[in-house]
Amino acid sequence: MLLASATLDARITRIVIEQKESPAFNGQTFGRAGTYETLRGRFYGELDPKDPHNAIITDLQFAPKNSHGMVEYSGTFAISMPVDAAKSNHVLLYSVVNRGRGNTAGSAEGQLSVVSGWQGDLLPNANSQTLNVPVAENAANSGGSPRMTGPVLARFMNMPANTTTLALTAAIGGGLTYQRPVSLSTSMASLATLASEEAKPVPIPASEWAFADCASTPFPGTPDASKICVKGGFDPKYLYELVFTAKDPLVLGIGYAATRDLNSFLRYAEKDDAGNANPIAGQVKWAISQGNSQSGNFIRSFIHLGFNQDEAGRIVWDGANANIAGRQLAMNFRFANASGAANPDEPGSDAVLWWSKYADKTRGRQTASLLDRCSATKTCPKIFETFGGSEFWDLRMSPNLVGTDAKADIALPANVRRYFSPGTTHGGGRGGFNAAAANPPNGCVLAANPNPESDTLRALMVDLTEWVTQGTEPPASQYPRLAAGELVKPTPAAMGFPKIPGAPEPVINSLPDYDFGPGFHYNDLSGVISIEPPRVKQNITLLVPRVNADGSDVGGVPSVLRQAPLGTYLGWNVTARGFDQGQICGLNGGYIPFAETKAERTRTGDSRLSLEERYKNHDGYVAAVKSAAEKLVTERFLLREDADKLIAQAEASPVLTGK
Repeated sequence: MLLASATLDARITRIVIEQKESPAFNGQTFGRAGTYETLRGRFYGELDPKDPHNAIITDLQFAPKNSHGMVEYSGTFAISMPVDAAKSNHVLLYSVVNRGRGNTAGSAEGQLSVVSGWQGDLLPNANSQTLNVPVAENAANSGGSPRMTGPVLARFMNMPANTTTLALTAAIGGGLTYQRPVSLSTSMASLATLASEEAKPVPIPASEWAFADCASTPFPGTPDASKICVKGGFDPKYLYELVFTAKDPLVLGIGYAATRDLNSFLRYAEKDDAGNANPIAGQVKWAISQGNSQSGNFIRSFIHLGFNQDEAGRIVWDGANANIAGRQLAMNFRFANASGAANPDEPGSDAVLWWSKYADKTRGRQTASLLDRCSATKTCPKIFETFGGSEFWDLRMSPNLVGTDAKADIALPANVRRYFSPGTTHGGGRGGFNAAAANPPNGCVLAANPNPESDTLRALMVDLTEWVTQGTEPPASQYPRLAAGELVKPTPAAMGFPKIPGAPEPVINSLPDYDFGPGFHYNDLSGVISIEPPRVKQNITLLVPRVNADGSDVGGVPSVLRQAPLGTYLGWNVTARGFDQGQICGLNGGYIPFAETKAERTRTGDSRLSLEERYKNHDGYVAAVKSAAEKLVTERFLLREDADKLIAQAEASPVLTGK
């Protein structure tokens, strides 16, 4: 049932179409859906700080209010839909943008594709989806009381030689875009060097550094709250750790509510308060969200914090795919940095990580699950959790599966399916069938991992849509399990890693149990941090997939390339140089090609079978690709058109052709 407008609820009050492109996508035709058109504009909303649906938003009560007591915000959006509305499949697909980046898309099925701004700490960018949120103020700020303040940590490393000045926006983990010091006096802040992540910080005297720009003016430079400089310049062999008292926190948790309210408006409303029409009114029967990495973490937190229920009590998304996301999004606390990525001293893995109830006794937390709030309101979506090898190594994935004690598998609830892509880098590789090693990525030791995830993910999105719209049961979950002996400690011996000449030792991103202070609500990643850098109480046990004789992960849904391998596909890589040399090369998997002949592998001492021993010749390799592709199509993990494409690529490949 459609509503004229949600006049009794804090809501989207105005929607403005600023640009219309018809046809969109250069006139491309998408199967039966035909051509698409795209609308771009801004949406305006307001939130009631007293409404229980908004109570979880940190500092919302301290945001400025309009004449009727509401907190206002605005953001950008884009909608792509079939030009002929009759060709819509009535599915709203909300793609959560990653750091503002992301676009709508057309589809043969006729989906209504939507993106919008949700991250309020992004710097202005005409090519990004953005959200404007207010600054939190002390209740008596208008009477001259001090601004709201709190501690902030910024870490810098691998700066170029002869660097004199660093911008706060260059800090590790996305940079500080809005956090600025209360005072430029360095006596109210601290800067220290670390020779390694494990080393004790060595303080730099307050007289030897400044909040300033020394690029063109010698130290102490020109005062600047957005930059720091050090007398004599920065030494690239050190990590620099800055702690200062910041002012004027943004109410970033509004990003969850803005996403909730825009999706609810597009799904249920006919028009806004000014009478502007909902551009897809009456077309939406189902809504599904999809997000990758940071955006997948957003989906997990959106559901966990209760935002899949709108202010009228209705469900927002019927389905959700949190892809390559092992944490919750560290956004809903004072002075948060929503662009973080599992770096040291960052929150994210401190929260509830599991879809079923689990007692986190290791960290002294209460029994909880990601679905507690939506279960109470009967607004839980059908969920696909998808991830690959790198998520175990860099994004601390195993507690999602086995908890912080790593003693037993945590069973999945009936509305959740989990699919693992073994032996993949973060987001998957380029694909293709070429045994040659590509260049190492981003200063890593090993070649880039080509093993793809995209083909599997396309098929799974069809499966999720059919589950939501038709009730068609999806394929059974496929992921490594502790009970099956598929999850082990991250050591070569425990993994069963083979003998490969020149292969480095695997390294993993640790999971410290941090103490951020008593005002931080760990399970919800909400509240206030008072200890920076955080104290480390203990390190949590992390597990990784066992590997096969080739050194590639076992379990899950292996791609065609992984089933017809040309080398070892790793979810980890090692940093080749710089401050973090020898440590995990963040979010990058590696690849070690097989020898082409038995004689070659015997000469080097490689325990892995050669291409010649595996496939004999080019026709044998193509046959292996065909067999793997057909199996995946039957299992509904690969679309027919993608299978045909992959088989054609294998036939045209140079594998065992002598070329």
